[in-house]
Amino acid sequence: MRIHDIDTIRTADRVRARATVTWENVPRPATEVFIETTREQEEGFAARPESFLTGCLIPAMHFGEKRVAVEGNVCPVLLENLASVMALMRHWSDGAMQPLSIEPEGLYAGTATDGTSGRTPQTGMVYSGGIDSIATLRSNMLRYPANHPGRIRECFFIHGFDIGGVVARGMKYPVFERGLLAMKTVTDAAGTTQVPVYTNIRHLCDDRDLWLNYFFGAVLAAAGHAFSGRIDRFAIASSYDIDNLVPCGSHPMLDPWYSGLDLLVEHKDAHLRRIDKLKITSDWEPAFQNLRVCLANVKDRLNCGICEKCVRTMTGLVAIGALHRTRAFVEDDVTPEMFSGFRITIRHREPFYKELLPLLEERGRLDLADVIRQKLAE
Repeated sequence: MRIHDIDTIRTADRVRARATVTWENVPRPATEVFIETTREQEEGFAARPESFLTGCLIPAMHFGEKRVAVEGNVCPVLLENLASVMALMRHWSDGAMQPLSIEPEGLYAGTATDGTSGRTPQTGMVYSGGIDSIATLRSNMLRYPANHPGRIRECFFIHGFDIGGVVARGMKYPVFERGLLAMKTVTDAAGTTQVPVYTNIRHLCDDRDLWLNYFFGAVLAAAGHAFSGRIDRFAIASSYDIDNLVPCGSHPMLDPWYSGLDLLVEHKDAHLRRIDKLKITSDWEPAFQNLRVCLANVKDRLNCGICEKCVRTMTGLVAIGALHRTRAFVEDDVTPEMFSGFRITIRHREPFYKELLPLLEERGRLDLADVIRQKLAE
C-alpha cells in the first residue's frame, strides 16, 4: 500500500485532509480517504501522515499488503508504537494478519516540548452521545478542575461510524445533524466545544467483523491525529470493563499504541462496568435527557426503542429505577416481549446482561430477570 498525495482542500464551509491509497499486492482500486471538519473548527487541523498511516494500517494487514509506504515525515514514536499494534493484530487474528513494513519518506522531529511552542495543553475526546462517552465526559468533569489541562475541552462527533459508516445504508447526513443538535445541549453543559468530523476511512473495508473486532479504534485515533495541532490528549471511552475484556477495535491494550509524540491517545474508564456508567449518566440531567445509544437512526427519534442496544439500555435503566425519568426513550418500561426480536449472546454482550440480574430481582422485576436468563441459555 502507498499513501500519497496528502494535502488539504478547503471549500466555503469545509476543510478536508485527504490522501490517495494505492494498493500494491491486492487488486483493489485506488481510493481517496479523508478526514474533514467545518471551516469554523479548522484551527489546529491539518493533513498529517500520522492520521492516514494510523487509519489505513489495519486494512493493509487484513488484505495482505506487504508494506505501507507513506508520503511525508512520520513521528518515530508512532512508528515504534505501531509495531505493537501489528503484533497484537497478529495475536488476535491467530496469524491471519501479519506485521508489515512501514516505510515513511522521513522522520518527524516533533514540536517543542519545553513550553516554547506557545500552545496551552488541551484534551479532547470522542463523544457519540452514548453511555460510554457520557460517562467518560462526566467523570472527567468531576475529577479535573476547570483549569486543569486534563479537563476535556473538545468533543469530537464523527460521521462515518454508526452514521454513514456503511456505504450501502447511505450517508444519513440529516441523522448526523440531528445528533449534533441533541448533543450540543450536553457539550455546552460540560463547557466543551462540539467538533463535527467526517471521514470515509472505514470504507477501505466494510467488513463488519474487521471493523468491530480490530479497526474502529484506529479510525478514531486517526481523527485525533488530524487535530494534534489543537489537542495534546485524545480520550476514547472504554467499550468493556477490565473483568470482561475481549479483542475489540478499541481496547486498553490497543488504543494507547496509536499515540505519537504530539498526541497521547488514552483508553478511558475501563474500571467502570456498564451499570456504573448508567448510574453516572442518570445522575447528569443534560446527558440523561439526550443520550443516543441506537444504531437504527430512525426518523424523529434519537433511539428506536426496539433494537438490542435500546432494549438493553432501557432494561439497565429499569434496574436502577431511572427509565421513567428520561425523554431519550419514548418508552417508560420494558416488557419480556421486547426481547423477542434479537439474541443477547452476540458480540460478548452477556456481561452487560448478567450484571443486571441482581438489581432487577431486588426491584421485583422477575419477569425481566427470567427472560434474560432464558436468552442467555439459548
